[in-house]
Amino acid sequence: MSPLAPATVDVLPMLRAIVGDAHVHLDDALRALFSTDIGDRGTGKVSLVVAPGSVDELSRVVAASTAAGYAIAPRGAGLSYTAGYVPGAAHTVALDMRRMNQVLAINEQDMTVTVQAGCSWAQLLAALAPLGLRTPFWGPMSGMASTIGGGLSQLNAMLGAGQHGTSSESVVALTVVLADGRVLRTGARGADGQSPFYRHFGPDLAGLFCGDCGALGVKAEVTLRLMRMPAHEGSVAFSFKTGAALMAAMAEMARAGLAAETCAFDPGLTRVRMRRESMAGDMKKALAVVGKQKSLVKGLVEVGRMAMAGRSFIEADDYSLHLNAEGRCAEAVAFDLAEARRIAGSLGGSEIANTIAKVIRAQPFPPANSILGPDGERWLPIHGQVPLSKAAEVLAELQQVFAGMATEFQQHGVHTGFLFTSMSTNAMILEPVLYWPDERLPVHEAAIEAAHLARLPVLAPNPAAHAVALKAKAQVIAVFQRHGAGHYQIGRTYPYRASREPASWAFLEALKREVDPAGLMNPGVLGFDMPHPVQPA
Repeated sequence: MSPLAPATVDVLPMLRAIVGDAHVHLDDALRALFSTDIGDRGTGKVSLVVAPGSVDELSRVVAASTAAGYAIAPRGAGLSYTAGYVPGAAHTVALDMRRMNQVLAINEQDMTVTVQAGCSWAQLLAALAPLGLRTPFWGPMSGMASTIGGGLSQLNAMLGAGQHGTSSESVVALTVVLADGRVLRTGARGADGQSPFYRHFGPDLAGLFCGDCGALGVKAEVTLRLMRMPAHEGSVAFSFKTGAALMAAMAEMARAGLAAETCAFDPGLTRVRMRRESMAGDMKKALAVVGKQKSLVKGLVEVGRMAMAGRSFIEADDYSLHLNAEGRCAEAVAFDLAEARRIAGSLGGSEIANTIAKVIRAQPFPPANSILGPDGERWLPIHGQVPLSKAAEVLAELQQVFAGMATEFQQHGVHTGFLFTSMSTNAMILEPVLYWPDERLPVHEAAIEAAHLARLPVLAPNPAAHAVALKAKAQVIAVFQRHGAGHYQIGRTYPYRASREPASWAFLEALKREVDPAGLMNPGVLGFDMPHPVQPA
């Protein structure tokens, strides 16, 4: 066990008294896990890990830790890839928020649901689905583990986002713990002050804490809007010969508001997906599709169609688009799918089997096995939100970056892909993905299913390939920066501070000083200065 900072001797009994001995962890392996994300190892190691179980415990843990001079690093499922929770100060208390995972109240009359911030998106959907309800945005693909509080700190894409935007756009109210332990509550909250029902009451305080990466406070409880589960859904898929045609089709479909969610791949990522799939995985997906249908016969018919399509329904060099639509009546869904077909056809798209779109709806929260490549390679996504009109131009520049590094990629075994999705009616997310041979990190061991991990080769550290991947990452971010792109998961990776005009950054600094005068809430994220140097791991 690594030596702890001397001050830990003072704070440790207080933290144990607050949450109990079982929820304060000094184990070296766990501290290493909480100091490493998918992107890389942190440069230091957290001092200890604490798992609060309530707003009161969280408030007291934060207050005791910061009073003793410790920084706070809140962590949900740990699937950040932008150094979002790795320690940013010499002495850091990591908060394991997964113990605060309860669905607290479902209000069918007022159409709200309140959860603890450590509740996963999958847990929430399981609680709401029997009532015929869901939230408008209902989770990222990592929602089996990803927490709602983490999603609001980092922001999310995917399920429901094509029509309802990111996770924060479904928020009604937040309960947030500030650096000194004070509890801040947002929104109109009823006569008792404890029944949040509407977000907009004066300035939008909830919005300040969405996308803040934990720099302003720790989400404790979240109230989200509800909607009735759409009665009908349908899907369609297309292939395109060029990325420009795909971008044009996705942009026009987004403007028309046709898709609940879209998911598209370039040829590189399609090849990775095909290599990753297994017969066991196929069977799980088939069973999920059967369960999704309203009758066993219809389910078997759908699985038969999937089997007929096989794995080769996308040409190796094509771009593919997978789209799900939903609505209150079958006619509305049919109209949206017909419009999608018309748009795709007008831009040279060809309809292909809708297998992937069906599986996304039948198995929306797959295991996090894709955070390593099919041959055990490291995986690193980089993303940016761009205007619909600029998507093709930005994609072309990103592809030029990769083409310019082709020789280095070949020498070091680096390969690439692209994922695309649309956000409401006005933005596109472009997500270049890098794969390279390199060692596993603790988060891979923790997040990937044991049986799947056992099938993957264990690779040796590869600093040369890693350096090439980081070079490519920097060039990709520079392209996004030139185009004024937005980003989720800002963490310590994307140049947020540099993108703000002086008045905006001055306002944020003043806000930070008010809620966190010592700079101890997840220091370093968003570009805020770190109060102390980080100790080596």
